[in-house]
Amino acid sequence: MAANTRSLSGGSASSIGDKAKFGVVTVSDRASAGIYDDLSGPAILEFFSEAIKSEWHAVYRVIPDEKPLIEDTLKQFCDEEGCCFVVTTGGTGPAPRDVTPEATEAVCERMMPGYGEQMRAISLKHVPTAVLSRQTAGLRGKALILNLPGKPKAIRETIDEVFVSIPACIQLLEGPYIETNDSVVKAFRPAGLIRKGKPDS
Repeated sequence: MAANTRSLSGGSASSIGDKAKFGVVTVSDRASAGIYDDLSGPAILEFFSEAIKSEWHAVYRVIPDEKPLIEDTLKQFCDEEGCCFVVTTGGTGPAPRDVTPEATEAVCERMMPGYGEQMRAISLKHVPTAVLSRQTAGLRGKALILNLPGKPKAIRETIDEVFVSIPACIQLLEGPYIETNDSVVKAFRPAGLIRKGKPDS
């Protein structure tokens, strides 16, 4: 699946949610060099298309495993593009070129270690090498940055489960209200964060 076959926007204006902007960053030397098509970024975009009921738009980039470039891309997506949620895929293992977690930590003001713990616990149900993953998550301004695995199958195994708490996290960061399709992901929110209708209705 080529990257340009997956939509960069979706959702419905009739949703009770707000418009949201997401960032998707595939970190891969070979995909960025055109040696093979990126399948991981499109898997994330496919998840958004299936799971997000409110209107959304995504910015998407494929870059090599270079720590300064990863940092610059994350900063741009959070600070200039105004993304409330930035997802990376790739570069989270123990290989020398795997530097996505270090880049994420360098740009984040606060870390959210619970997400890394949950993602490894999910992946361990499927493969024992999940313990090698160094996935992490953190906050930059009003944005949540999350490291996902590099393989499409692992991406969907992980994000389909971990996303349950992400709309509440984004809302607590004073970001948009993201409504999900319950048949894919039923977002959990404390009672005080639940919206019953459009703010202007």
